[in-house]
Amino acid sequence: MPKPSFLSLLRKVHQDEEGAVSLETILIIGAIALPILIFLLRVGWPRIKEYFNSGMDDLDEGRQDAVLP
Repeated sequence: MPKPSFLSLLRKVHQDEEGAVSLETILIIGAIALPILIFLLRVGWPRIKEYFNSGMDDLDEGRQDAVLP
């Protein structure tokens, strides 16, 4: 059996479209998810951080009120 040439292997790999739909689906999901993630980090994170910090301040004030003399 003759050994296939590199060029014939390259053609065979190039013509094989198996898995192309999965790759396209991943790229589309990434193209949708990336802007959403960037938006959440830019807009949502400061709000989340502010909410967490205000909760920690309230907790700290409550702790000071709860300390026994």
